[in-house]
Amino acid sequence: MKPLFALSATVVLMSGMATSALAEPVTYEIDPTHTFPRFSYSHFGLSTQTSQFNQTHGTVTLDKEGGTGQVDIVIDMTSVETGYATFNEHIQGEDFFDTASHPEARFQSSQINFQDGRPVSIDGHLTMKGITQPVTLEVSHFAAMVHPMLERPAIGAHAHTVVKRSDFNADKFVPYVGDEITISISMEAVVPE
Repeated sequence: MKPLFALSATVVLMSGMATSALAEPVTYEIDPTHTFPRFSYSHFGLSTQTSQFNQTHGTVTLDKEGGTGQVDIVIDMTSVETGYATFNEHIQGEDFFDTASHPEARFQSSQINFQDGRPVSIDGHLTMKGITQPVTLEVSHFAAMVHPMLERPAIGAHAHTVVKRSDFNADKFVPYVGDEITISISMEAVVPE
């Protein structure tokens, strides 16, 4: 009986250690090859224009057991892709992104809100053109798994928010070109090697 008791105690102890290890925060690095923030807006009421940024980096830290985390995403504003080379340059001017003075935009979370163990919204601050405004990203999709190719823990998410470009001193042509901008981001992040 004593060996059986000792074995049981060892299993319980190891199980407790594993649970403790799982409860610790995990930091993931943004995969820039599968993360492309997009923005869309009304163009004279004729169409909804959608563009994206091709270069993004940052980290996501999650403690799903504790219901806490942090998001820090940096967008290279000079990597904007509108589908038209001339407009790529135009939109980087002072009236819009002013990338000569502010080449990056940054989102930093203040709180991640969980429901049933998964993030459903992220409160934080978006800084663009040197102006910081509070925003809330609504998370419509979240997944966590071992990446099938990299064989490391990975997460994926899709989130969106709506901001006014006039809040960031980028309001040229308002109201003809929409003031409200929908920002969406589909991202993947992986635990680094």
